[in-house]
Amino acid sequence: MHTQSLPVMESFYTLQGEGYHSGKAAYFIRLGGCDVGCVWCDVKESWDADAHPKITVEEIVQEAGRQFPASGSRIAVITGGEPLMHNLDALTNELRKHQFNTHIETSGAHMLSGAWDWICLSPKKFKAPLEEIIPLANELKVVVFNKYDFNWAESFAQKVNPNCKLYLQPEWDKKEIVTPLIIDYIKANPQWNLSLQIHKYIGVP
Repeated sequence: MHTQSLPVMESFYTLQGEGYHSGKAAYFIRLGGCDVGCVWCDVKESWDADAHPKITVEEIVQEAGRQFPASGSRIAVITGGEPLMHNLDALTNELRKHQFNTHIETSGAHMLSGAWDWICLSPKKFKAPLEEIIPLANELKVVVFNKYDFNWAESFAQKVNPNCKLYLQPEWDKKEIVTPLIIDYIKANPQWNLSLQIHKYIGVP
C-alpha cells in the first residue's frame, strides 16, 4: 500500500485563536507550500514545501493522537501555507478514524480535497479563490488591511451559503488602525463578526 507523505512545517496542540471556533482546544498541522504570496503573511517560511520534512499521514495522525487527550470533540486544523496544494483525502480519512473533527483554513485558490467538518475560507487578493469552493465554506474570514477591504469582503459574502459565519479580522500589524474601523463597520453591518488573533494576545502558538 502506498503511504502518502506531506511536508509538515510544524504541528502543535494549542487553542484555536481565530474565528468561529476561537478558544477551543485544537491540534494544528501546518503544511509547507504556498503560491498565494500574501505580503503580510506571518509564516512566510511555510511557502517553500521543499524546506520542510515529509512525514507520512500515519505518523502525522499518531502524533496528533498522542498530544490531544481522547474526547468526543477533538479538532484537527489543517493550515499552511496553502494546504490545498496537497491532496488531503488520506490525511482527513485517517484523522476521522482517530475521532478528530477535520477543519481547514484555506485561501480556496486550489481544488478542494479531503473530507471536512469545517471549512474556513480566507480569500486573498493575491490569488482569488475558486468559485466552486466559496459556497462550501462554513466560515468566511476576511483579513482587513485597510478600509477598501470591506467592499472586497462583501463581494464574497454575497457568494457564500446562507449559513456561513462571517468574520472580519484585523491584519495584526495594522490592528491599532483597522480594529476601530472594523468595529464601526460591524455595528453598521451586524451580519459580520469580529475575529481577533487571541493566540497572539495570550502568547500561545
